[in-house]
Amino acid sequence: MARTNFENLRVYQLSEQIADLVWEIVNRWAALARDTVGKQLIRSADRIGANIAEGSGRGSFQDNRRFVRIARGSLYETQHWLRRAYKRSLLTADQTAALKPLIDNLSPMLNAYLRSIGPKQTEKPHN
Repeated sequence: MARTNFENLRVYQLSEQIADLVWEIVNRWAALARDTVGKQLIRSADRIGANIAEGSGRGSFQDNRRFVRIARGSLYETQHWLRRAYKRSLLTADQTAALKPLIDNLSPMLNAYLRSIGPKQTEKPHN
């Protein structure tokens, strides 16, 4: 299967890493934790990349930017659920150490990607 443009984006690849790691972690939890915090966490983590992908396929800069903003919201939701999981002792120290740098890097990458979407602005000469 040929790769689409969004699959080549580092920001998308990082979102996949986070979603895959979250999946692996939540799959080991007990039923109650999986059915409550776990499902919400998996959904929010999966939506980050899904929104990057959808935005890139929309065909307009405006739509793409809108979906990147939604992806950023999903990242913040993921952070919320990770905080709940941590407070409820569902995450180990190793899992937290693995997730934290990924999460910390994704937010500025999403912001940089958002700024890069659209026609390049040309500088106006100063008089």
